[in-house]
Amino acid sequence: MPPRWPREPDRKNDPAYRKLEDRMNFAVHVATFALFNSGLWFFHNFLSTNWEWLPIFTLSWLGILVSHLIYISVIADYSDNPTKST
Repeated sequence: MPPRWPREPDRKNDPAYRKLEDRMNFAVHVATFALFNSGLWFFHNFLSTNWEWLPIFTLSWLGILVSHLIYISVIADYSDNPTKST
């Protein structure tokens, strides 16, 4: 069950909601990565296929996943007054 918010959530003006939403999006990204890659590797081993692209695909997606983690952990600004780019 999702957490209850004491007010109407607004991504633009609510840094706590923005942080929570970014972390939930990351969790969905991790779950999708695990689902697809475990299925692909299972069939790769089960069918004894010669999918030479599979390690490159997995490592590429893992790199994107790590980039996503770095963004939400280090780069994202969750302060009350986010800086506006010009």
